[in-house]
This record gives sequence, structure tokens and C-alpha cells, in this order.
Amino acid sequence: MTVTEMRREADVKPSKSRGIDLKLEIVVIPVSDVDRAKTFYAGLGWRLDADYASGDDYRVIQFTPPGSSCSVIFGKNVTAAAPGSAQGLYLIVSDLEAARNELLGRGVEVSEPFHDAGDVYVGPDQPYLFGRVRVSGPDPEHRSYRSFASFSDPDGNGWLFQEITARLPGRIDAADTTFTSQTELAAALRRAAAAHGEHETRTGAHDENWADWYADYIVREQAGKPLPS
Repeated sequence: MTVTEMRREADVKPSKSRGIDLKLEIVVIPVSDVDRAKTFYAGLGWRLDADYASGDDYRVIQFTPPGSSCSVIFGKNVTAAAPGSAQGLYLIVSDLEAARNELLGRGVEVSEPFHDAGDVYVGPDQPYLFGRVRVSGPDPEHRSYRSFASFSDPDGNGWLFQEITARLPGRIDAADTTFTSQTELAAALRRAAAAHGEHETRTGAHDENWADWYADYIVREQAGKPLPS
């Protein structure tokens, strides 16, 4: 599916019917050295959920990124995939700069921020959601889904930070506004505060109902709806 087709799909209204929940919970990543991989993922600050071995022929380790409902597992004899072959593993963040700085502070090599080249999809870079041409710097318009940074584990399994502050319409229900961490909530409050400051500048008056304005802004942002002015 092309990016254009994806954009068209986003315009399709979601089905109102509800079936059985299907919750993606585990992604398997292939590694060559289990202990080296364990040290790396622990060094990211991810939660170690399990390290189970059965004799010398089987071992499985599970880590969960902060705020994630999906975990990763790796180990010995848990996948036939070649080590390093897992690519395009997306980590969604509300603040790309903060996410980069967190890993850089832990001694992890992370790329500089980059964004897509518009309608140019073929180039020399590693593929990602918007093509193979990585333009330096975050998206100039600071649009959701458009700013990235990348890093790899010791085997070369490729991870991507993708900054999202406002979801596509239909991606979530406004009534289900949630935050997976204190950091994510704080970032949303900072964006609301900045927007509210501009609101007060436009009106030329102090807004006594600022709390209601903040709440409306945050709910609309997460739901991908037009923001209050």
C-alpha cells in the first residue's frame, strides 16, 4: 500500500461493529548473542519481564518499553529469522527530542532527527514509513507522524522513534484519552499551555476557565480533531 493509499484509508470511517479484541502483545526479534542483547535492552531502561531457560537449548527473555502495551522477546531457539533482520520497529513518542536525549544519556547511538522528502520515496536510505529519503531535521511544520530518529541493537535490528502528538481521525475515541506515562502527560500539558498562551494573546484577556480549555485541547489533540483557537 502506498502512502497515498494510506492517507485515503485514513479518510474511511471505522466500522461501528465490535468483535473480539486482538491485542498485539509480543514482537520477536532475532539476536545472535542473548546476553549481549539483554545488556543492551536493559541499558535502554526497558523493563525486564522474564528470563527463562530450559536446559542448554532454549532461553527466552522479555522486555517491555516504558509505557508500552507490547513487549519484545528474544533468546535461543525462539525464532528462525536471521539475527538483525527485524527492521522498522516503531516506538511512538510524544517528544522526539526528549526520547533521543534519554538514549544519548544512556550511551546509545541514535541518529539525528529526520523527516520525509515529500513525494520522493526512492533513495539510498533504510526504508521507513514515508520512503527511503531522510531529510535532516524534524518536520519543519512539526506535523504528527512525520519526524523520526533511528537506532539499532548490537545485531542491527532497526528501531525508529516516530513523533506523534495528534492521532489521525478515527484512530482513537476522544472519550478514551489516555497517557502511558507521566512524561507523555507533561508534554501534552506543555503543548496545551503554549497554545493557551496564544489564545489569551488573541483575546487580550485572562481566561478564568483555562482548565476547561486545556482539557478540550488535550482531548481534541489525541483524537485528531480540530484544536480550539
